[in-house]
Amino acid sequence: MHGFLTLLKKELVRFWKVSFQTVAAPVLMALMYQLIFSHVMSRHADIYPGVSYTAFLIPGLVMMSMAQNAFANGSSSLIQSKITGNIVFILLPPLGPLEFFAAYLLAAVVRGLVVGLGVIVVTSGFGLPMPAHPLWVALFAVLGCGVLGTLGVIAGIWAEKFDQLAAFQNFLIMPLTFLSGVFYSINSLPDFWRTVSHLNPVFYMIDGFRFGFFGQADINPAISAGVVGTSFLLLAGLALRLIAKGYKLRH
Repeated sequence: MHGFLTLLKKELVRFWKVSFQTVAAPVLMALMYQLIFSHVMSRHADIYPGVSYTAFLIPGLVMMSMAQNAFANGSSSLIQSKITGNIVFILLPPLGPLEFFAAYLLAAVVRGLVVGLGVIVVTSGFGLPMPAHPLWVALFAVLGCGVLGTLGVIAGIWAEKFDQLAAFQNFLIMPLTFLSGVFYSINSLPDFWRTVSHLNPVFYMIDGFRFGFFGQADINPAISAGVVGTSFLLLAGLALRLIAKGYKLRH
């Protein structure tokens, strides 16, 4: 476990040393979204009975911020190590694929949760109630960060330059997060787009996370947890396979 703990510490220190960029900046961005959308939409949208649009928006922003930052942590660390060449110092020690993957994944989850907590703190004055089901909140927070953190590891392994990583984020991660019900309920969409939303695992993360706060959701939270958990297991299996083969790492 010594190698795993050392790599985990290295990853935690890496993002915390630049916390102004990795934590404070995304928290501020979420606050800007909250201020703008709540001002523009609060009088025009009623989502759940007894829940204001301002309060409805917060869990979506929290999950979006957690997901994007969990993805960014592992992906940026791996691509930087590959480009600078110091990836060799991680590959040479006797670290197994599981230790390698777990260290990057846990660091990504920690960063995502820290950012999410920061967003909750700065938006606490906008009417977000205490969680109706705290265990569901915790479950979807960890699973959501786990899915995007794993996807970040895969992207970091696949990408060979920053342009490729930016394309991965712009053409996959951003559409998945913005088309997942962060700013709206999918019940307000036409039938076609509602069906498309049901194919998006990020939708289930956000919907389940909202259920934890309001006790109301578009989908049964047990179903959402099953979808998110299955997505995590599939992505984790792929990431472990790539690491074990040394795909784009040992060349």
